[in-house]
Amino acid sequence: MNTTSRLFSSAVLAVFLALTSLTSAVAEPKLKSLRGSEIQGADTESADPFKSEKDRAPIERNYVQQPPLIPHKVETYTVTKNFNKCMDCHAWTRYKETGATKVSLTHFKTRDGQELSNISPRRYFCLQCHVPQADAKPLVGNRFQAAEGIGH
Repeated sequence: MNTTSRLFSSAVLAVFLALTSLTSAVAEPKLKSLRGSEIQGADTESADPFKSEKDRAPIERNYVQQPPLIPHKVETYTVTKNFNKCMDCHAWTRYKETGATKVSLTHFKTRDGQELSNISPRRYFCLQCHVPQADAKPLVGNRFQAAEGIGH
């Protein structure tokens, strides 16, 4: 084997080893909580980050006037001044075919009570009030007690 062939073989081997070490480092990233504890990714979330799922039964509320909780992932949803991904399923024209909960009539009124034909701008950005929930083991303990008098 001549010198050029040996150099080429060595270079190919070096690139292969570098890529192998990079692939193994990228394949299993370590997830950490805000407090620095390691989290097992497979235990806390599904493999498909944008899994289309129908809404399940409404999640029980803990206090009067609590906005309904979102029973599915929304991390990849786009909500801008020109587009609201939530309305793909929750709009009055789509909720029956998607099986989603329709947007409340309260979202079609101005602060003065005037009824609008479209969602009020102050109610357009859903995640200001509604938050997604997951059926996952809590990372931190919680002693919250639901308010009395609302079905408890």
